[in-house]
Amino acid sequence: MDDKEALRVGAAVRRRRRSLGLTLAAVAGRSGLSVPFLSQIENERARPSTRSLDRVAEALETTPAQLHAAADSARTVDVVRAAETGPGVRRVVRGGHQLNAKEFTGEQDTGREYMHRNDEVMYIADGAAEVEAEGRAYRLERGDTLYLSGGVRHRWRATEPGTRILVVAVAEDVDATFDRR
Repeated sequence: MDDKEALRVGAAVRRRRRSLGLTLAAVAGRSGLSVPFLSQIENERARPSTRSLDRVAEALETTPAQLHAAADSARTVDVVRAAETGPGVRRVVRGGHQLNAKEFTGEQDTGREYMHRNDEVMYIADGAAEVEAEGRAYRLERGDTLYLSGGVRHRWRATEPGTRILVVAVAEDVDATFDRR
């Protein structure tokens, strides 16, 4: 295993820890490693030794091999060609990832209200749209961006033919909420 491979296990460690509902402090207590070191591993700023990775894996009720496999499966490079889909709605990111991205083309107006668990960004690539969020109306034009934090009720509609809107959001299955206290 080269240095790059060792570094990339951090994201798998973080996902596993979060899936178990553990804090860094809890994993530190279980593994005997420090919170700062575990944080550096998760943020891929430190490379764990074989022994340290064994201790982390044991604390996370898994094996180093499973952490490496999860790290390998997390690395994805995927090109979605514009020609693969027609007008309407197309996925810009395929599969189950931490980001969900869709492009809406044409006169979209479902009249439906949305409220997502996590944050999202709406970018107007072409045309214009009207967005109603938390009782306020926003007119967006080409190049404008609207940020919505998780839990904000909103609805939108394209207001010009040929409008293209890119919506990028943290996937619903990801718990990206945190206590700001």
